[in-house]
Amino acid sequence: METKKRSLIKAFSWRITATLVTATIVYIIFGRFELALLAGGLESVSKIFLYFFHERIWSRIGFGIKKVQPFVVLLTGLPCAGKTVIGDRVAELMAERGVTVKRFDSKDVRSLFPQEGFSREERLRYLKRVGLLLSMFERDGRGVVASFVSPYKEGRAEIERLCGSYEEVFIKAGVDACEARDAAGKYAKARRGEIENFTGVSDAYEEPENPALIIDTEKNSIDESAGVIADYLCSKYVK
Repeated sequence: METKKRSLIKAFSWRITATLVTATIVYIIFGRFELALLAGGLESVSKIFLYFFHERIWSRIGFGIKKVQPFVVLLTGLPCAGKTVIGDRVAELMAERGVTVKRFDSKDVRSLFPQEGFSREERLRYLKRVGLLLSMFERDGRGVVASFVSPYKEGRAEIERLCGSYEEVFIKAGVDACEARDAAGKYAKARRGEIENFTGVSDAYEEPENPALIIDTEKNSIDESAGVIADYLCSKYVK
């Protein structure tokens, strides 16, 4: 991110360069040094005021401005259901439509809370912290696209309580389909008892009762699934 000092120096350098160019052109055409200085000075002062009033006028014109209401959308589902790839694609589609969102995924956030394990109590504490994190960005005026297994209704309800405009999207896929996509072999390890409290094998996944959307990834592609979600968000939160 560019610092204010750098931006200020760039503004001055641009204004000085533009003024020198104007003065040089006048000198080349008329061959009078004093006229070149006068033209450069008048041009510099007049354009400062012109720019000010130009910006003030455009600030009152709504054309070309997209108003985005802050929101949090949670993509929930079994491991390997497709939450991460769909969430990434949703963020890309929103950006293509001129709406920048903050993207969070469990693989990135888990490392922030290494003390939390995968028992029900630990997961509920973890999801509460996730909810606080997401709500901070929402309060800052951002749209948030999050993807977490979030297996318990209680944990998702806590995230909803903490956030203002909350949308729950169920990324639906059966255990067999998820296991077939599992390149890391975690489902197999869980079945052998090498991973405890693994959602879908040794721990329950409580399906959402009233999600905003149900995306069946056994029937729909990544692009189709992400398109449905992006369309929904834009229709509701982008004016």
